[in-house]
Amino acid sequence: MAETRLFTSESVTEGHPDKLADQISDAILDELLKQDPKSRVALETFLTRGLAVIGGELTTEAYVEIADIVRKTICDVGYVHTDFGFDGHTTGVMLAIQKQSPDINQGVDRTRPEDQGAGDQGMMFGFACNETESLMPLPVTIAHRLTKLYADLRSSNPELGFRPDGKSQVTIAYVDGKPQYIETIVFSAQHDEAVSQTEVEDRIREHVVRPALREFAQFDRGNVKYHINPTGKFVIGGPQADTGVTGRKIIVDTYGGYARHGGGAFSGKDPSKVDRSAAYVARYLAKNVVAAGLAEKCEIQLAYAIGVAEPVSVYVDTFGTSSLDPSEISKRLRSAVDLRPYFIISKLSLLDPTKITYLDTAKNGHFGNPVFPWEQTDLAASLA
Repeated sequence: MAETRLFTSESVTEGHPDKLADQISDAILDELLKQDPKSRVALETFLTRGLAVIGGELTTEAYVEIADIVRKTICDVGYVHTDFGFDGHTTGVMLAIQKQSPDINQGVDRTRPEDQGAGDQGMMFGFACNETESLMPLPVTIAHRLTKLYADLRSSNPELGFRPDGKSQVTIAYVDGKPQYIETIVFSAQHDEAVSQTEVEDRIREHVVRPALREFAQFDRGNVKYHINPTGKFVIGGPQADTGVTGRKIIVDTYGGYARHGGGAFSGKDPSKVDRSAAYVARYLAKNVVAAGLAEKCEIQLAYAIGVAEPVSVYVDTFGTSSLDPSEISKRLRSAVDLRPYFIISKLSLLDPTKITYLDTAKNGHFGNPVFPWEQTDLAASLA
């Protein structure tokens, strides 16, 4: 007998306080790396009403007006007036930044660049499946699409009265492990005081939900359950309503809870930190395994010791969807890609500002966007 299970993932808009914190940290990172690719960066942002605090570790030859970047990023997201509860023009900026620990640095920077050690210990996961064209899980893919459509709508049609903060949530019904239909959509949109609940529901359905459902029409049976602004009012939002902190949306950033997570956040970290670079290459490897037809699902775990270049383990799980032994897949991957940090950074162009803008990764998930270098499937033919 067929078994039906429901699985849910969420996304948040670029004006969500945690996502805004991620964007600020990555906007600062982008400018530092542009001036000095050898910058060692681990910066976090804390946001509350009228205030942004930037703290962490930084060693660089670059000169960056951090406060200017902070205020510009806030304004670009749409917080440009005190009526919104947060105004980038007048936000206070505090800095609490120190140099990277020399104890860490001696394990990372080596005489030979290829001997560069991992910037931290830990495990990182990459995942791919054949549920969508991007080889991402369906629930988080639709959730990200909803928040992207909302951001575009708010920017292009300010007269509709929407503000930067918001969330989406999508529940998919799986039958025997395969996605069948959209069960529920939840969407919360910050809005002007003058916009009624009825107007919010009508506008979100018309301009956000319907365009998304047209893109995923095969999963729309016409009986989707909706919860749009379920509290009935969402005027106070952003950092006025809730603090924002870099790294609190790691599930939104990755696979929506569909795959495991090593626990490390991405934003504000330069790619010498394997929390970021190894998670990217793990996604790259997993995606190429699925693109090669070696498995319908693939999860890859990498693990590193701080200061050591080679990973301490590479684990491949295909959840029984491959006719090839996962250990053989692991061997093919290890022979195809050097997983030392220096070579990961080079392979994925992680220090090339013409190939990657980290600010872009902090908006609608770090995976699934074809413009990111780790989303390429150039290994698929050789793996197969």
